[in-house]
Amino acid sequence: MNNSLPPECILRRATKEDIWTIRFLVLSAKLDPTQLRWQQFWLIECEGKIVACGQLRGFRGAQELGSLVVAKNWRDRGIGSYLTQHLIQQATQALYLECLGEKLVQFYTRLGFVPIAWKDLPPSLKWKFGITQFGAKLLPLISVTIMQYRGAVD
Repeated sequence: MNNSLPPECILRRATKEDIWTIRFLVLSAKLDPTQLRWQQFWLIECEGKIVACGQLRGFRGAQELGSLVVAKNWRDRGIGSYLTQHLIQQATQALYLECLGEKLVQFYTRLGFVPIAWKDLPPSLKWKFGITQFGAKLLPLISVTIMQYRGAVD
């Protein structure tokens, strides 16, 4: 797995001034625009422009990797994998995520995440993830998978 960024790109923590760009990226990917706290975000900036973002949210006894977005014209260059691996390294507690669609399940599986059952979630995440699970029952066209990081896969 490629573990480096393109040479014109840098990884950095978000600043307060980045919140509108973060919101734009998250909304453009049709992700949940709530709970976007710039202090929790890491960004990848290429050629002076923010092209990817992701955050770690803290919960009691767990963390959630969320709001991971790579701008369309920067995809398939390893940027999402690089940012995900960085966020995994930053995590200090058990790490979970929700993803929509089989393509994302495959992406996160390559990085060491495994699907888990609802009953295996820590109580602090059941309420948060419950909203999406309820929505998926109402709209069965949406495939929602809960995943936990279990370790690097070669």
